[in-house]
Amino acid sequence: MDYVLILVAAFCAGVLNTIAGGGTFITFPALVFIGLPPVVANATSAVAVFPGYLAGAAGFRDELRRFDRKQLIRLIVITLIGSLIGSLLLLVSSNDVFSVIVPFLLLAATLAFLFGDRIRAWAASKSRSVTPYGTVGLLLVCIYGGYFSGGLGIILLALFALWGMTNIHEMNGLKTGLSFVLTVISVIVFATGGLVEWHYSLIMMIAATLGGYAGAPISRALPRSTVRMIIAGVGFIMSAIFFWRLIM
Repeated sequence: MDYVLILVAAFCAGVLNTIAGGGTFITFPALVFIGLPPVVANATSAVAVFPGYLAGAAGFRDELRRFDRKQLIRLIVITLIGSLIGSLLLLVSSNDVFSVIVPFLLLAATLAFLFGDRIRAWAASKSRSVTPYGTVGLLLVCIYGGYFSGGLGIILLALFALWGMTNIHEMNGLKTGLSFVLTVISVIVFATGGLVEWHYSLIMMIAATLGGYAGAPISRALPRSTVRMIIAGVGFIMSAIFFWRLIM
């Protein structure tokens, strides 16, 4: 039953990530539910959804080519540094500390997802007062992503809007590319640190990839508002469960 649960969770996560993001809201709690310690569950979840970022980055290769190569390399280096810091922070975090933090991270990620359009609109209105392609903002976001990747895509898109970017396809391309780079470092750190339960993550990779493929026709069939409410509902439920676990 454990394998059935995580396979279903990974498949659904692949579907959600293709449609709008939010797959972490399902894979992480599922791994905790079957008995993995929170830190190990977070690391295993990050590895499980890794193929999706690779496929997404390949799909946006034309958009990524539009960026200045030197600027793109600079952003990649910042992402590598931030991801390394965040991943190492998770590596040294105890399960008790992470268990206290994770409900707040899940809730923040859910709110970021639910109000993502408003956040991006607000960010765009402030773009003139923010340095384009700033180092500090991206570094902080990538530290968060290396530690806990929930809601990372929405936060990156809001940051790009702050930078003054307006082409949503280029923004999605950059988001996916940097997410892939970030996840590469996380996978290396987590694997080296012995945090990954490979017998779970490998089969979840397959299920997540199949879910990602199935997500395309599903995304065309469902209204965007319905998808957003489903993901937000899952996020709020998972947040409530982890807050309850924390209190109890």
